[in-house]
Amino acid sequence: MFAVIETGGKQVLIQGGQQLDIEKIEGQVGEEVVFDKVLLIADEDGNDVKIGTPYLEGVSITATVLDQKRDKKIRVVKFKRKVRYKRVRGHRQHKTRVDIKSV
Repeated sequence: MFAVIETGGKQVLIQGGQQLDIEKIEGQVGEEVVFDKVLLIADEDGNDVKIGTPYLEGVSITATVLDQKRDKKIRVVKFKRKVRYKRVRGHRQHKTRVDIKSV
C-alpha cells in the first residue's frame, strides 16, 4: 500500500516501513504521531485507488518520530552589480525524521 499525505504544506508520497524527512512537527523522539490528512491511498499495483475530496474520511497513517534535526545550510545571496552591494545569509530548515508504521 502507498498513500499521499499532506504535512507541512507539502504533499508526500509514502509507503509502509519507509523512513523520510519532513517539515518539523511536534513530538519527542520515540513518540507516535498520526497523519490524518490523507489525500490518496492505493494498493501496490495501483488497481484499488481511493481519492479524497480533499481528504479521505476515517483513514489515518501512524508513524514514529526518529529524530528532530536541522537540514544542511543553504546560502541566500543578494547582489547588485556596479554598486558594490552583496549580502550573503545562511538558513537551516528544521526537519523531523519519521518511520512510517502502517498505511
